[in-house]
Amino acid sequence: MARAAGVSESTVSRTLRDPTLVAEATRQRILAAVAATGYVPSYAARALASGRADVIGVLVPSVTNHVFTDVLEGIYSGIEGTGFDIQHGNTRYQPELEEGLLRVFLSQRPAGMIIAGVDQTDTSRRLLADAQCPVVQIMDIGPEPVDMMVGFSHEAAAHAATRHLVDAGYRNVAFLGAQMDPRTLRRFAGYRAALSEAGMFDAGRVETTADPSSVTAGAALFARLADRCPEVDAVFCNNDDLALGVLFEALRRGFDVPDRLGLCGFNDFEFAAASEPGITSVRTNRREMGRRAVELLLGRLDGTDPAARVVDLGFEVVARRSTAGRAAMPA
Repeated sequence: MARAAGVSESTVSRTLRDPTLVAEATRQRILAAVAATGYVPSYAARALASGRADVIGVLVPSVTNHVFTDVLEGIYSGIEGTGFDIQHGNTRYQPELEEGLLRVFLSQRPAGMIIAGVDQTDTSRRLLADAQCPVVQIMDIGPEPVDMMVGFSHEAAAHAATRHLVDAGYRNVAFLGAQMDPRTLRRFAGYRAALSEAGMFDAGRVETTADPSSVTAGAALFARLADRCPEVDAVFCNNDDLALGVLFEALRRGFDVPDRLGLCGFNDFEFAAASEPGITSVRTNRREMGRRAVELLLGRLDGTDPAARVVDLGFEVVARRSTAGRAAMPA
């Protein structure tokens, strides 16, 4: 292929790794030769020669959940024009599968690893700690990053959302949760802490399922809750999918939202603002999370240590009409 382009093999390698390193005319000649010969670079050979592949490994628990597609969009945006490629895997919320995928990815000598969550098994943490590449944990924050971390506090975000419901005048606030992964459990902890501080927590107003989250699941969970606890006047949902299901079921039952029932979701998907009434939700910086994770990796690869190993991107409770009904009521 180098012969076809009339350049050295090292020039071809530089062009394919980072096109900005060579002159425009040379780059075009090499790319034309690549197209003509059908050349496909070998990441395995490149890893053997340089000690690493120009690939960033990414492990997320779902590729259908909009939360993680947004994160992936931020990651792909971050690597654009860098000469790196992304290889991602789906752990399906299964710790054993995550361990297996980590072994596969790390055996390929990636330039870096991005992995969702901070709740890896001891084996996965050991694999990450021993990895010969920078590592960024995303979607959460904690005191003990394996290497670097970008995310926000799920517990603090849920606490703020629940406090918003209390401040809006609601007094019998329920929790709906699905999947019940570690991030969901932290959100429940924030909800529980906020209501306990207000003297309002009641374990009977909690309805959860281990099944995956969906709009249908939200409707079913709220139907069970409303039949069992008719006094409930507000619901904090683990995510917006559940919240939309609650809204549909509440309207089917003739409940006025927000006067009879306050409603708050989590993630602030587009439909939360587009629904009627608009659903209050917790906005998280998912695309920025992916982009910043790449930024941290690239900085480390360039020899620059981050100013902070844990980056807290924060959150925002976006209040909409679904929680406006009882603001004028006395405490």
